[in-house]
Amino acid sequence: MQSGEFDLFKNVIDVFLHLDKYLDKIISQYGMLTYAILFFIIFCETGLVIAPFLPGDSLLFAAGSIAALGSINPWILFILLSIAAIIGDTVNYWIGHYIGPRVFKENVRFLKKEYLDRTHAFYEKHGGKTIIIARFVPIIRTFAPFVAGIGAMTYSKFILYNIVGGIAWTGIFIFAGYLFGSHPYVKKNFSIVIIVIILISVLPIVIEFLKSRARKQKISQE
Repeated sequence: MQSGEFDLFKNVIDVFLHLDKYLDKIISQYGMLTYAILFFIIFCETGLVIAPFLPGDSLLFAAGSIAALGSINPWILFILLSIAAIIGDTVNYWIGHYIGPRVFKENVRFLKKEYLDRTHAFYEKHGGKTIIIARFVPIIRTFAPFVAGIGAMTYSKFILYNIVGGIAWTGIFIFAGYLFGSHPYVKKNFSIVIIVIILISVLPIVIEFLKSRARKQKISQE
């Protein structure tokens, strides 16, 4: 990794681990426009299949913890970001519908086929509930509506799961941040809390990977 790439990676990690401080700066600088900025980030993280790297769970938790201090309104935050998540998944669905199944056959630029295959396998196991479950799993969250749009689910069925999942996801993390974010321990160890949230979020991916690897080893030994 070159020096410039390392610095970029270091800066990204710093943003993820100190979202509360960065949000404080954004609020002090942009005021009410903070809602629009957060709306845009959540929309991109859920709506653009090329942006799975954006913060989701941790950003919602951090925003909720900032709301507990009175800087922003938690209910306005919840309503706006729920709408952003729902619209994001809807856009992602129609992008998948438009591009079609060729993405599984060709190396489409900006799309990591490994993530698509992993999401498709996740979909095969959990069915329509994937749209709700995936909300709580980074990377899978971004690719699930895209895969659904390719042909795994009709839109009338998708939109129901989309609304339920979007509201549940934003509500749980925003109000968890609102309730616990102002606790002295959480404020003092915010970076650790964010790491725990990320680890819990990616746990289903790790479990599925280990199971898949175990199955392949078993087949190879037979």
